Amino acid sequence: MLVILAFIIIFHIVSTALLFISTIDNAWWVGDGFSADLWRVCTNSTNCTEINDLSATEEFEDFSVMQAVQATMILSTILSCISFLIFLLQLFRLKQGERFVLAAIIQLMSCLCVMIGASIYTDRRQDLHQQNSKFYYLLQEGSYGYSFILAWVATAFTFISGLMYMILRKRK
Repeated sequence: MLVILAFIIIFHIVSTALLFISTIDNAWWVGDGFSADLWRVCTNSTNCTEINDLSATEEFEDFSVMQAVQATMILSTILSCISFLIFLLQLFRLKQGERFVLAAIIQLMSCLCVMIGASIYTDRRQDLHQQNSKFYYLLQEGSYGYSFILAWVATAFTFISGLMYMILRKRK
């Protein structure tokens, strides 16, 4: 039983780490000498432009789309951390035989948030790059980076983690 508990805890920590990396790191869209993420566009390692309402004194088109992706990725990371803390609290507070339903629900909400964020970026990436060509002029010939892939992997991990919490019963 202790081995299963250790596996579940490690699995949850790994999924939360994937969420942190995919949200923070600058590799959602990459290519030769450039990268872009949810927060900035870098044409080389030193020339980065922050993505906000008035980037470089020019209007960033469809900024609300990027804000939606940013918000859902941050929310998924926060929910995953809260789910882990609730799991630890329930580990000591639940009666024998009860399920970790609250931790499972919050972890599944984290899964839903990261899935929504990655889906929005997948769907709207090309439109964002075309409408904001002054920021993404070098980025047309790129590909999805490892942070984007980690976001989708984190979706699967948080879903599996949420299911494990739903099935798991507290034992002695």
